[in-house]
Amino acid sequence: MPPFYDPRTVVTGIKEKIDSVLVQGDRLYFGSALGNLHIYGVGADDNTLVEIKKGLARRSIEQLGFIRDINSLVLLSEMIVTLYPLPTFASPTVLTNAKAAFSFTIHSHIEQIPTEGTFAQPDKQTIPTLITRLVVGCRRKVVVYSWKDGEAQTMKEAPLAHSPRAMTFMTPDRICFAYAPDFAIFDLNTMTATEVTLPLPTSTTASAFTGLTGYMTLGLGAKAKPSVVQINDQETLIVKDNEGYMIGPNGNESRPASVEWPAVPEEVAFVKPYIFSVLPANTVPAPTEGTFHPTTVLQIRSSLSLQSTQNLPFPFITAPTPQHNSTIRLVTPSLSATEGTSVWSFTMKPWSEQIDELIQDGHYADALALLDIVTPPLPDHDTRRTMIRALNAVAHFQAGKYDAAIDTFTELDVNPAKVVALYPESVAGRLSVPADQWVPLFGGPEPPEKEDEHETGSDEGSPAVHAHAQDLMEQLASLPSTGSIRGKFKTGFGSLITGGGSHSPKDDDAASIHSKSNKRSTPDKFHRSVETLIRYLSDRRPKVGGALATMGITPANQSHKAPSLNDTAAAAVRQIIDTMLFKSYLTNRPALVGSLCRVANWCEVSEVEEELRAHKKFGELIDLYKGKKMHEHALELLKQLSVEEDDKLDKVQPSIFYLQKLGPEYMDLVFSASRWMFDVDKDMAFEVFTSEDVELPQNDVAEFLEGVDPALCAKFLEYLIEERHVESAPVHDRLAELYLSMTLAAKRKGDDRSGELYAKLLRFIDGTHHYNVDHLYGVLSSEDLFEARAILLGRLGRHDQALELYAYNLKDHLKAEEYCKRYYPDTSTIFLTLLRIYLRPTAATVGDLLQPALSLISRHSPRLDPVETLKLLPPLVTAQDVRAFLTESLRAPRTFDGKVVRGVAKARGTSSRGA
Repeated sequence: MPPFYDPRTVVTGIKEKIDSVLVQGDRLYFGSALGNLHIYGVGADDNTLVEIKKGLARRSIEQLGFIRDINSLVLLSEMIVTLYPLPTFASPTVLTNAKAAFSFTIHSHIEQIPTEGTFAQPDKQTIPTLITRLVVGCRRKVVVYSWKDGEAQTMKEAPLAHSPRAMTFMTPDRICFAYAPDFAIFDLNTMTATEVTLPLPTSTTASAFTGLTGYMTLGLGAKAKPSVVQINDQETLIVKDNEGYMIGPNGNESRPASVEWPAVPEEVAFVKPYIFSVLPANTVPAPTEGTFHPTTVLQIRSSLSLQSTQNLPFPFITAPTPQHNSTIRLVTPSLSATEGTSVWSFTMKPWSEQIDELIQDGHYADALALLDIVTPPLPDHDTRRTMIRALNAVAHFQAGKYDAAIDTFTELDVNPAKVVALYPESVAGRLSVPADQWVPLFGGPEPPEKEDEHETGSDEGSPAVHAHAQDLMEQLASLPSTGSIRGKFKTGFGSLITGGGSHSPKDDDAASIHSKSNKRSTPDKFHRSVETLIRYLSDRRPKVGGALATMGITPANQSHKAPSLNDTAAAAVRQIIDTMLFKSYLTNRPALVGSLCRVANWCEVSEVEEELRAHKKFGELIDLYKGKKMHEHALELLKQLSVEEDDKLDKVQPSIFYLQKLGPEYMDLVFSASRWMFDVDKDMAFEVFTSEDVELPQNDVAEFLEGVDPALCAKFLEYLIEERHVESAPVHDRLAELYLSMTLAAKRKGDDRSGELYAKLLRFIDGTHHYNVDHLYGVLSSEDLFEARAILLGRLGRHDQALELYAYNLKDHLKAEEYCKRYYPDTSTIFLTLLRIYLRPTAATVGDLLQPALSLISRHSPRLDPVETLKLLPPLVTAQDVRAFLTESLRAPRTFDGKVVRGVAKARGTSSRGA
């Protein structure tokens, strides 16, 4: 859009030809071709003629200037420069040393002058001094006049190779000369000129002006003059033929681009930041294709972009406009003898309006450059600059300059949700925003509605949908780094876009980055953009994670609490970062997905799990579930994968390894998730409960396994006792009871395994003392498991009852003797008890037990009391039957009563003496 309002006439009807113009304060000075000076007062709405100084010069006043230090007007006429004091114009001073002058230029600046008057010691105290220089270009020389705080200094001059036809200050001590046709840079310190070596074409001319206000004459076919225009302290525009080049104070080109006019401009001027040029008739294209403006055209270009911003064909169309601080006055020649010369005023639109128009047109780089040169800065300078830089980054992104865009987003610390929204759904998921909504998303204007939008039946890219998405993202961006945002958003970061499932365009891996035409990009372009996103997310990830860590929030203590992480704005941002990083890895670097899944992360699982499944990255998905403590999902996936396996080990082993890592807090899940494995292979499934890493409550595991199969429960209890060396009575009691119940159940069913189970019971109760004997005997007392009862009775010290079971019920005399051997060290009469049971039976139906008794006497005579044994022998037993016993007893005298032994010895002694 044009930066200036339509021009308006400020002075009309001047009967003389105006050759020079000067605006100074509230006065407007016109120098005529007749040597007269017309002075007008500058008003808000019009300009009033104040005075006409006739005959100030004999011929045309070619150039006007003003020196504030001495309050004097500088006038160039007939190649002579004269100073006229204002306001009287009395006692003019002719600069006699500047004869044969072609042009002049004036510059004022403040210098810090040392108190000693030298620059040898810059650290000394200095005072600010106003330095003004009037430089006059004469025939083959230059003359320099200067003033310090209004006090004239020594005049200087230097010879030149050519005569300067136009000149302008580049810096306080450097001037650019326009020769015909060459250019040079003159150094005021050394008073030497250096030619500009650029291969420039023939130059044109420019008129002088001060501040933001300047003038130019519309010559309507006048011959082009040499032209140099200062743009800023670092750049000067030199015009050669139909091209304009920007050069720096060193004489080198400051920009690679140049201004290209359709013809040689007749005159050039500058009003910050715009270049005005007068172009001949029939050289500037008209709006109608294939035609040209038939009259002279005033063209306005931006010095920032060097592009044309406004074309004004003469005669101008006038319109009333408001007054502002930046104007350029244009003097046009007479169109008729009676109308005379007119002066036109161009009023610049406010800076904010110009910047807004550039943004509206999508010229973000120009808007940013314009904002940076506005002085004084706009009140909202910083806010505007941030927004424009972000929009310019969006433009770079649209143009495929992904690195430049991402670098800007990183520097501006843009909400990652917005950056991600620039990507297609294959990467951004429900955060993806159509390209026509990118600008509003980053604070720019809404795109104009297209007429055919209402005729389509698709909701894709609905403005309402994406306007709401923008509002939600702005809420997220505006939230503080701490504090709760729960309830402000729905579940997960996908809720930042409403109607997440209402549109699903372009979710394949090769989906393109949105472009202005909404066409798909090439795969290379897409992958380049994703690589840049990976770099961006990798940079943001540790920074946001560090902010969360300072608040004590980590993935380990937060990610499993709820599907959505809305505890803090930073957490929501980190969730977006990690989720998008997952998707980017899936697209460009699949090999890195696994490593990201295995570390703590904030990924939104619902956004990536389907893609992991689609890519058959089941291991990575399981790791992700595990890291998120979504163990039920992981185990269900393992179960689904087991269907594809034929080998039992391959079916259940992954699930076993997973379950072995789950602690007591997941006990119910372990039980439910392991049931199907027992149907595949009970022994393999049992390994779930033999983990070395975690330990589940033993009683609960035993209850569960007993419900599956009592044998598994017994196996688990055996594992605890044998491998874990558990000595607690409840575990041993339970195993004993389990052995008992299994044995009885097998006997009732006639199962061949009953004997094996009973043997286990016997070995257990006979081999350990960590169970409750009384309790177990109470359970066994009514059963016909005699040997087991006998073992328990022995543990209780009730040996006679135990031996009766061996002798009467089991009729296993060898086991009875073995029983006696075990307890003999502690109970010396136990063999005698067994003998008594044999020879004095308490049961009527036991049969004849004399033979076992005699065998017992024969084998264990040393362990039997001879006297008590002889008392138990029935009368029918002969000495021959117990000969071995008697013989053994006689060999061991201490087995008889001491009196009997002494009596027999005495009898033997008496008999010997009598003999």
